[in-house]
Amino acid sequence: MPFYFARKCNRLHKKLGTLIEIVYFRQQSRFNSKMRHPEKEVTIYDIARKLNLSAATVSRGLKNNPAINQTTRKKIAAAADEMGYRFNSFASNLRRQRTDTIGVIVPRLNSNFMSEALAGMEKAASEAGYNLIISQSHESMIKERKNAATMFNSRVDGLLVSLSYDTTSMEHFAPFIKKGIPLLFFDRASGYKNSPSIIIDNFKAAYEIVSHLIGEGCSNIVHITGNQSRDIYKKRFEGYKRALEDHTIPFRDDLVFINNLSRQEGAAAAEEILKRPQLPDGIFAANDVCAISCMQTLKQNGIKIPADIAIAGFNNDYISTVAEPNLTTINYPAFELGEAAAKTLIQQLTNSSDLENENALILKHQLIVRESTRKRQ
Repeated sequence: MPFYFARKCNRLHKKLGTLIEIVYFRQQSRFNSKMRHPEKEVTIYDIARKLNLSAATVSRGLKNNPAINQTTRKKIAAAADEMGYRFNSFASNLRRQRTDTIGVIVPRLNSNFMSEALAGMEKAASEAGYNLIISQSHESMIKERKNAATMFNSRVDGLLVSLSYDTTSMEHFAPFIKKGIPLLFFDRASGYKNSPSIIIDNFKAAYEIVSHLIGEGCSNIVHITGNQSRDIYKKRFEGYKRALEDHTIPFRDDLVFINNLSRQEGAAAAEEILKRPQLPDGIFAANDVCAISCMQTLKQNGIKIPADIAIAGFNNDYISTVAEPNLTTINYPAFELGEAAAKTLIQQLTNSSDLENENALILKHQLIVRESTRKRQ
């Protein structure tokens, strides 16, 4: 009896398994059929037939035109929602020859400075009815070129750019100039034809921070800077040299480190400094991330900050206030920079400003002195 019962259960199990397989394959077949034959896109003509209205009435109702009474507008909106209607913004944009979008190309998104700048841009763009399309070049001209082509083909109304670390040619922006599409550079400027920039006075800011280090008793000052083809680093380097000259301190090539100003490069610069027979008494790095990484490595090796070496950065990133000791830096108003860049571009788009007649807009900076450089305290 148990054997017979077991055989019966086994046959029942097989039948159940077969039934499950049949149900599964039927469902899979229906799914595949839907994938091969997706539902037809709902149009205003479909809504018009459902409500027995003209297509023109439906079109106006969907745009909230006051010529269509409120009751009818509500019926049209409800039907559109029920039927899954999607507004064809692409076709509308082609008719209007504008997309209400602004392209933005930045070197890196994982940067506090750039995040603040983008927040300022988004605020200005949103208030003016524009959307942002954001891409990053990863500090590569090749990727930047691809980004520019994508923005151009996406028909952005204008383009905001902060150049990559290794960009040497501006030809990938030529299509924007030829088409009359407004192009504006921010932070990392280019001096490109018919394209203004929004920056701070990097020369003056660097001059002030190096003069401060000298005022604290430093005379052997290292400068960690970036690629000199980028105007911001070139100007900061020139400000460094002029401050030394004006305080009768000889400039020395061996005190200048040129790298990509990353956290890793800051640590590497510190390791190199530690190998030297004579340590510097001051360091000016062209950004805060590099400055703090350098400072941490020096501290780990027994160097006292600022007693042994005073250190200053640039940008006033959030980390400058949490590092120990707090970092002396230049306040570079990133949010205001982004907001001003977007507003300037939008003014050009609304024909209330002529970008071609402008060269560069200079924002104010501020020297912020903190514990990392207060040797005399």
